[in-house]
Amino acid sequence: MDNLSDTLKKLKITAADRTEGSLEGCLDCLLQALAQNNAETSEKIQGSGILQLFANLLTPQASCTAKVANIIAEVAKNEFMRIPCVDAGLISPLVQLLNSKDQEVLLQTGRALGNICYDSHSLQAQLINMGVIPTLVKLLGIHCHNAALTEMCLVAFGNLAELESSKEQFASTNIAEELVKLFKKQIEHDKREMIFEVLAPLAENDAIKLQLVEAGLVECLLEIVQQKVDSNKEDDVAELKTASDLMVLLLLGDESMQKLFEGGKGSVFQRVLSWIPSNNHQLQLAGALAIANFARNDGNCIHMVDNGIVEKLMDLLDRHVEDGNVTVQHAALSALRNLAIPVVNKAKMLSAGVTETVLKFLKSEMPPVQFKLLGTLRMLIDAQAEAAEQLGKNAKLVERLVEWCEAKDHAGVMGESNRLLSALIRHSKSKDVIKTIVQSGGIKHLVTMATSEHVIMQNEALVALALIAALELGPAEKDLASAQLVQILHRLLADERSAPEIKYNSMVLICALMGSESLYKEVQDLAFLDVVSKLRSHENKSVAQQASLTEQRLTVES
Repeated sequence: MDNLSDTLKKLKITAADRTEGSLEGCLDCLLQALAQNNAETSEKIQGSGILQLFANLLTPQASCTAKVANIIAEVAKNEFMRIPCVDAGLISPLVQLLNSKDQEVLLQTGRALGNICYDSHSLQAQLINMGVIPTLVKLLGIHCHNAALTEMCLVAFGNLAELESSKEQFASTNIAEELVKLFKKQIEHDKREMIFEVLAPLAENDAIKLQLVEAGLVECLLEIVQQKVDSNKEDDVAELKTASDLMVLLLLGDESMQKLFEGGKGSVFQRVLSWIPSNNHQLQLAGALAIANFARNDGNCIHMVDNGIVEKLMDLLDRHVEDGNVTVQHAALSALRNLAIPVVNKAKMLSAGVTETVLKFLKSEMPPVQFKLLGTLRMLIDAQAEAAEQLGKNAKLVERLVEWCEAKDHAGVMGESNRLLSALIRHSKSKDVIKTIVQSGGIKHLVTMATSEHVIMQNEALVALALIAALELGPAEKDLASAQLVQILHRLLADERSAPEIKYNSMVLICALMGSESLYKEVQDLAFLDVVSKLRSHENKSVAQQASLTEQRLTVES
């Protein structure tokens, strides 16, 4: 190590007067010392103040530039050396060197910048602002035959792509084209994996999704799926998953999804359809998720339902009822829920027997599956009176809904259960459905739902409660009283923050409750007249009119 001290002293002198020959010798000694003991040598380098001199040695013309960059790359492997490298002003000259034609200089410069900025979002953001992304993309295009340089670019892209600020810059380059070109040439699993690691974060950006689709990435992914689908080798299974996951990610962009759908005639769409009946769980999952993504607009949904996709999804779900794969169940239910959104699809899906298939998962204990199951049923019965009545009289379903209305740990499941309970009443307007819900103890949940923080849920609850009061008040009377409905309605009417439709439906409900002696007594005790008469001058006409009507009813009855 004494040698090292001498070298550092000598280096200071030769760096100052740029004696090329002796400079090279000193740099070789440093590289040797770093190879033997990196951490200790780096400390000595830091102590000697030599880092500041390196900034001047990083010039495109100098013959020792690659060695200096290599030394910086080596010392910056140590976390404690990264800030000193920044403080020594090394980043700017290194970034300039990315314009060099010398491949060795480029490689060592890339390593140095990568190591200095490793794990530091702020430094990586600084590099992005200095414009390294277009430069690196250009390098990848020029030096795609140099394996080491290609790898350096990929590692850099992988790190920079994690930053949101990089996506816009990447989108303005031809990165998609370059990566797809590179991908097509790779045979080795490891190399393809490196490219995948860059593609995944980039494909989160919608503009880049479309560029990747246009550059032909999807065809590459489909080819991988075809090659690997029957293999049990660990690498192949992993690659199949990565390729099919990336495929689904590309479909999350509206433009890229529509381009691949091609009016339902697209070869990509057809290939994805063939994944659903496959025996490979990963492909079943990707196929169902892809359909859920294609089903993001009415036109696609209608086309798919008319072309038999529902039967394929039902068959898939049937294969996963007993000890099924939860992710596949969740994905297939997501697809069915989306397909059920257009009005014209509801009756077709109901007659295909979707509700029967979905109800097989009522015993599932997995909240994500429960959530999608509830959403699918709610979409299916929207404005479908007969289906709503049939489901609403299904005591097993209603009991499970009441149970899930108390799933405090799973707000999504709890909210969807409440909404489905209310929907069964609103769409069926059936006394039998109300009786089933009363017998299963569902009334209190609808009353609680009227106090939800979401106006849409409050409203759904109030409309359902008004139907209960109008159609079947007797059997529900006790439960409505013990759930303190009248007090809640008083609060909703008195609260200035309540939305106009909430005030309106609360007054409709008050009028309906007058048919019950005990509930009407509660209304009288709470001085509703004061609150209601104030609403006669409400800016919303419907609220003002309903306030006048309600006031008359309250006055006449008293």
